[in-house]
Amino acid sequence: MMSGQQGDVIGLVETIVTSLVDEPEQVRVAGVQGESDTLVIEIHVAPDDAGKVIGRQGRIIKAVRTLARAASSYAGGAHIEVEVMD
Repeated sequence: MMSGQQGDVIGLVETIVTSLVDEPEQVRVAGVQGESDTLVIEIHVAPDDAGKVIGRQGRIIKAVRTLARAASSYAGGAHIEVEVMD
């Protein structure tokens, strides 16, 4: 079961990713409970937009991960992992 704080972090990630891509209607962000109090946030985008979310040398996705983890720790939530899915 997802807490309100986890939903807020998922919403933050979705807002950031939606603003980065050319096809925002294709963006799907889902939270999946991982092992031992870890929330895995899965990002699904159109194939042509994956590079925009990842960025050169992974800089953009690293920044998104940093923001998600900071938001989660500020809210006292679970450990967060952010993954771009195929």
